[in-house]
This record gives sequence, C-alpha cells and structure tokens, in this order.
Amino acid sequence: MEKRALGSGGPMVSPIGIGAMSFSGMYGASTEAEAHALLDESISLGIDHIDTSNIYGMGRSEAMIGSYLASRGAEARDWFKIATKAGISRDPATGKSTFDNSPDHLASELDGSLKRLGVDCVDLFYVHRRDKRIEIEEVTETLAGFIKAGKVKAIAYSEIAPWSLRRAAAVHPIAAVQSEYSLQTRYPDLGLVQECERLGTALVAFSPVGRGLLTDNPPDADRVAASPILENSPRFNGANFAANLTTTDKFRRLAADMGCPTAGLAIAWLLTRSPKVVPIPGTRSVSHLRELAAGCVKPLTVDELARIEDVLPVGWAHGDRYPDSQWIGPERYC
Repeated sequence: MEKRALGSGGPMVSPIGIGAMSFSGMYGASTEAEAHALLDESISLGIDHIDTSNIYGMGRSEAMIGSYLASRGAEARDWFKIATKAGISRDPATGKSTFDNSPDHLASELDGSLKRLGVDCVDLFYVHRRDKRIEIEEVTETLAGFIKAGKVKAIAYSEIAPWSLRRAAAVHPIAAVQSEYSLQTRYPDLGLVQECERLGTALVAFSPVGRGLLTDNPPDADRVAASPILENSPRFNGANFAANLTTTDKFRRLAADMGCPTAGLAIAWLLTRSPKVVPIPGTRSVSHLRELAAGCVKPLTVDELARIEDVLPVGWAHGDRYPDSQWIGPERYC
C-alpha cells in the first residue's frame, strides 16, 4: 500500500487505518476475539494505523487493543501506529457528556489510556472535543508537554475548525485533525482540507463509508435500533433513512459495474481528495475490512469520478449528520 504521512515529517502509515470505536459496542455487540481477528487481518493487509479513544466503551476499545498487543508481542506493537483521544467525560448515571481540556484531566486520562493499551507512549494523542473555557493555545502547550515527557510522539485535535487549527499550529505542529468526511459528508472540502494541506497536517477521516450507508450491506431497521449511534442519527430515521437507502442503491450498482466493493469505491473516492486524507473506517468484520482495503488499490479515472458525482452529487444525503445533542462540541465553520 502507498503510505501517507501523519503530519509534516510524521510517521508514514497505510492509506487507511482501523477506527476502533467498532470494538466498543457502539455499532453492535463486539467481542475481544473478533477484535483480535480484525487486527490480525489488518497486518496481513498492510494496515498499520489504529485509532481509538478513552471514551469508546469507557476504555473497552483501548483494553481490547492492549490485550491484542500483549498476546502478539513486540512485533505487533512495532507494527501499529496507535492514536487515542481524551477530553470528553461522561457521567455514568446520566449519560451526559462534558468537555475538559485542563492539564490535570488530560494528563490523568492519557496515563489511563497508556495503561489500558499496555504501552509507554502513543504515536498520536488527540483532544477529542474542545473545552471552550480554555484557549486552544494553552491546550496545545499542555499537549506539547506530553511530547516532552515522552508519553506522546505527536499531537492532534478532533472536530475543530480551520481557524482553530491555525491558532494551535502557531504554538506547535499539529500532526492531524480528525473529522467526519465521506461522499455523504463533504463539508471538509470547504476549508479544512485546504488548511491541512497548507500546514502539512493529516486529515484523518472518520465514518468514511457513511456509517454503513456506502457499503454493499447497509444497515437495516434492526441494526439501526441496536446501535446507540445510529438510532439517534437523523440520516437513519424515518423518511430520511428510506431516501438515503434509495439514493445509495445507485452507488451500489455503480460499484458493481466498476468491479469494486461499494465500501472500497467510497474509500477510493476519498483518497483522491487530497494526499493528506487518511480514512479510518470502523468494522467488526474481517470480510468487510478486505472490502475497505480494496479501495486503497483502486485507481479512479476522471470518467469514473464523474460517474460517482453523477449518482451522489454534493448534498444528496437526507438529514443532518448529528442530532442536536451531538452538535455540542464540534466546531462549525461553513
């Protein structure tokens, strides 16, 4: 696989990574054995980047990765470039989330992540959500201190706007910004892609296959009901969901005509947007991982890109990507 850089001068990683929220149960039941099998297959496919968070399953995703690394030894640890995040706290009694970017909180959560992962240092550490009480320059200084302490190799932010990236990068190089980006969600084209290219920052794209809509096996009503993420998503409810399934059926037919898995074609399209883009699809299925990886070796011609735009033009998706409650935190910029 052709490698892509995690930041200017950062480590080279496979063009797609593993989005390990899927290990947490947020998209349906998952087991440690399934997670380990998926990571084994990722090595076979040449995929060497794992993205997780302290809040995915309240540490469960990190613990699964840690148990995998412990069972496979130094070779597996040396293979994977591991990213994790902190900055969101969730009250177990109410389920309410708050954001905390204070030095003590981030340091404590980072230490907890390192312990669950079973490592002394992670390759990339994100602030998962911005805490508006603290200026981003001050937060960036805190993150830079983790690099000096040898606990983090590079620093990053999730769901920030281009102007926040510029402010943070003036303090310390920012290796990556994570944002939802796909044929279904294209707002990063309106400023974030360009700012990442100017600064040499990787744009790590989560939900690159539209939370399953851009696949050969899109969610049905039962799968939506079983997922805490999907059941509250406007795009997966009522008339919006029906319309989105109908629209993406055209994309599935196009992918079949091109001889590529639908998920692979969605990944291939995303990789054409910029050399700074690194998608991190999430899956619990080894076979689906192979479909995703097919997009890394699928070159797209100008004609094929035009055909994709014809069936999924900008703005085709029905419904917002988040319900109102989940829009607290991500920075809007267009």
